[in-house]
Amino acid sequence: MTETNEHSVSPDETRRGVELLGQMLLKLGYLSDEQLSEGLALQRQQSRRLGELLCQLGHVDEQMVREAMVKQVKLPEVDLETFQIDPQAVACLPAEVAFRHKVLPLAVHERTLDLAMADPFDRGVVESLRVLTGMRIERFYSPEAILLDAARKAYGSNVARMIADLDGPSVTAGETNPEELSLQLQELAREPSVVNLVNLILVEAIEARASDVHVEPFEKDLKIKYRIDGVLHEMSPPPKRLQPAIISRVKVMAGMNIAERFVPQDGHIAFSSPHGKIDLRVATVPTLFGECVVMRILDRSAALIDLEHLGMDAACRKQFSYLLQRPHGILLVTGPTGSGKTTTLYAALNRIFTPEKKIITIEDPVEYQLDGVNQIPVNRKRGLTFANGLRAIVRQDPDIIMIGEIRDRETADIAIRSAMTGHLVFSTLHTNDAAGAVTRLLDMGVEPFLLASSLEGVLAQRLVRTICPECKAPCQTDEVALQRMGSCAANGKDVPFYHGEGCRSCRQTGYTGRSGIFELLRVTAEVRNAITQRASADQIAAVAPPDHQPMRQDGYRKAVEGITTLEEVLRVTQDTQVDEAIM
Repeated sequence: MTETNEHSVSPDETRRGVELLGQMLLKLGYLSDEQLSEGLALQRQQSRRLGELLCQLGHVDEQMVREAMVKQVKLPEVDLETFQIDPQAVACLPAEVAFRHKVLPLAVHERTLDLAMADPFDRGVVESLRVLTGMRIERFYSPEAILLDAARKAYGSNVARMIADLDGPSVTAGETNPEELSLQLQELAREPSVVNLVNLILVEAIEARASDVHVEPFEKDLKIKYRIDGVLHEMSPPPKRLQPAIISRVKVMAGMNIAERFVPQDGHIAFSSPHGKIDLRVATVPTLFGECVVMRILDRSAALIDLEHLGMDAACRKQFSYLLQRPHGILLVTGPTGSGKTTTLYAALNRIFTPEKKIITIEDPVEYQLDGVNQIPVNRKRGLTFANGLRAIVRQDPDIIMIGEIRDRETADIAIRSAMTGHLVFSTLHTNDAAGAVTRLLDMGVEPFLLASSLEGVLAQRLVRTICPECKAPCQTDEVALQRMGSCAANGKDVPFYHGEGCRSCRQTGYTGRSGIFELLRVTAEVRNAITQRASADQIAAVAPPDHQPMRQDGYRKAVEGITTLEEVLRVTQDTQVDEAIM
């Protein structure tokens, strides 16, 4: 951000009536007189830009300062929701450049390019784009979120037109030997249009907060889908004939064997996006109509979530925090794939980390980097599995061990024996509820007396989509949903509920972001006794502590608080208990 001081306009402009930045922030309601006085006093001491100082003090953010500067210098603003963008202008800038600098070409007038910018005061970007296009740049302002949304629409259609004329070679295994096939696929993957298209798909997915990108081949078309907040959304499909080129490009980026199309492969992509470096875990499987590709987006620059922001209520968080202070034992987090188990364990490790404790993790893969924690990635190709990696970890004199997942009896046995010999062990399991984790370990062959003496607690969780704050509105009580909630919603008829009506911010879904719902099973003497007797999951749940709260009950509480909807709670908890409405 540039030119954010009190004198961001020239003296001549000030004499002509251009308001100072601080006064403009006051007029917009972003700042109080006291806050402005504090910022000006600090500026007299440090001789720095006023906007930067006000941001440093936490009184405003960069977006507020930028909007005030736009008003200050009377820079023209553009409404991209109604503006008709000229496709010839869009063609002047590659999609990757537009998204990197958060700009969007609007129109061309002779040798002048009208350009919408999220930060129109970045002179370096203006100059570089002037050189790139060979045209004079006329700046217009647009808020970042609206600009990126318009850019996705403009470049989506533009890239589709651009690649429609791509006359790539036909690739058929029956016509070509393996060496020639590999060369043809390599040539296709290097086509500039294909490179730009794949990059745009990834940038768009990251901007949309997607966790996964799916490339699915079918008989007549090639589908592109993003998983956003746990739900798949289908995007505009590229032409079917570009399937070999797109999949080959992804495989080249991921370091896979481009000519091998009939066995599953795994790979990794380090991708530079406008938000920083993003890692993608890539997996392919052969299907009837070609290779299906899934790219899991791992944002290593994302900040770790604190326990307070996971969505636990105060009672559950207090009990979970107590378990984290145990000197030894095993603590499990359970749930299906994509339910936030690893995020919860990272938050737990972040809470209890001190330099006096040695923490070692073994993960597949390492999704986030933790300062001060020794993290080991599983590498099966070189013989490093959870089991033999865990044996080596125990010899490293750790205080706390985190195992990415317990998948077999060998790993479970080592983990439990580690917990019994003075280590605090964290791990995950794929089970529907907390009590089911006990029966799953017993089914693996773990001895009941060993499990009963080492297990301290099991946290089961799901992620529910949260209602979009931009379009949140009261709604009528859904009687069918209340009946399905059963005893969890005994007083539901007298409670107001909310939903999202759908808007641009939430892509018309009514939801934006996710929060956790939890069930914490603390292992008491009664639960230990049930484990030694090989009790079923229902029998273990029956002897849980009196304050034990089922996951659906926690979800109902979040629906009552207006965080999510009953339908969303029922969607993610339908495998944890039978709906009472259909009994």
